Amino acid sequence: MMTPRIKICGITSLEDALMCASHGIDALGLVFYPPSPRYISVEAAREIISSLPPFITVVGLFMNAEAQEVENVINNCRIDRLQFHGSETAQYCQQFELPYFKALAMGDGQPDFTQLSDEYAQASAFLLDSHRRDESGGSGSVFDWAIVPADVTKPLILAGGLTPDNVQLGIRTVLPYAVDCSSGVEQKPGVKDPEKVRQFVENVVNVSTTE
Repeated sequence: MMTPRIKICGITSLEDALMCASHGIDALGLVFYPPSPRYISVEAAREIISSLPPFITVVGLFMNAEAQEVENVINNCRIDRLQFHGSETAQYCQQFELPYFKALAMGDGQPDFTQLSDEYAQASAFLLDSHRRDESGGSGSVFDWAIVPADVTKPLILAGGLTPDNVQLGIRTVLPYAVDCSSGVEQKPGVKDPEKVRQFVENVVNVSTTE
């Protein structure tokens, strides 16, 4: 089993960003969705991004944002990938000419992965979250991992309620390319817990050798 890549989402401070980077994560998620308790301004995001060590991928998260809002973030921050959590069409997602993830609302049950893979052919991955359609993520709840078919061709990012305690089971069940955690490694919304981050990363790294 390949060790999944690790993304920690909902970063709101430079201190948390550097702490997560020190534990060896692969990507950080910045939430540009104002209703979220993990929302970050362009100015704060720019400060964080400018201080990151090399090889950390920065993912900008949006939900049903006006195209101008996304362009503003891209033009003012070094965003490597985009993540769309709403009802964005493939045409909308592609217009920014950056690699993107499309979040799927697994709280509604099993989506038609074949149709979605055709529709979002240029998406670099599907992010499987536990929210329902038109809801935001970060609820801390899990979905039924068993509804994810084994034959999905596009890379999958497992999200939604992951914690240090359940991430290994989630990985074994879904066999994702990556895992994405936000509330499961927090002290409170937007503030990460160093010990939980350490445990989460350790458990992901060790999952392939754990019986």
